[in-house]
Amino acid sequence: MSGGIFPEAEARVGRLVGRLCAGLAVLGGLVLVLLTVMTVVSIAGRALVPLGLGPVPGDFELVEAGVAFAVFSFLPWCQFRRGHVTVDFLAERFGPRGMAACALTSNLVMTALACLLAWRLGLGMQDKRLYTETTFILQFPIWWPYAASLAGAWMFAVASAYSVWRSLNETLTTGEPAGLRLRGTESGE
Repeated sequence: MSGGIFPEAEARVGRLVGRLCAGLAVLGGLVLVLLTVMTVVSIAGRALVPLGLGPVPGDFELVEAGVAFAVFSFLPWCQFRRGHVTVDFLAERFGPRGMAACALTSNLVMTALACLLAWRLGLGMQDKRLYTETTFILQFPIWWPYAASLAGAWMFAVASAYSVWRSLNETLTTGEPAGLRLRGTESGE
């Protein structure tokens, strides 16, 4: 098998998954920027209480929900870009194919864990929704941030599943990483 399993399809799927992961990561970054601005305004408002200003009500609730979403929005991009920590000193002894096989194994484990995480987060969201739990100050439903985070969790599972396919093709071919399959890498776009 010189070309792996459906290499052209894998390249097309990789571009799509990469764009979705990148878009989600950018959205998570924008949420973090907005949370930072809101935190600065809230802290400044506390210092300016004598002038009639005050802190942003429920600022810690918004930070809690927003950071949870941001963390889950960065996980797919990290997985797609092979950004997770790896220990290669032992795998290097096996050569490129051995390293690719180790990557395949770790990606299989990561996919299983990502699916488990998304599944359990979904059950937690259903539980919060069923019991109509709300935040203390702003009184928004707790399940909203769960739902937002769930989008990132399932995209993490999709990116992990794609990384299994990519690693399988690398194991079956040269054992060398074929690139990140973003626009302009090897498709000639």
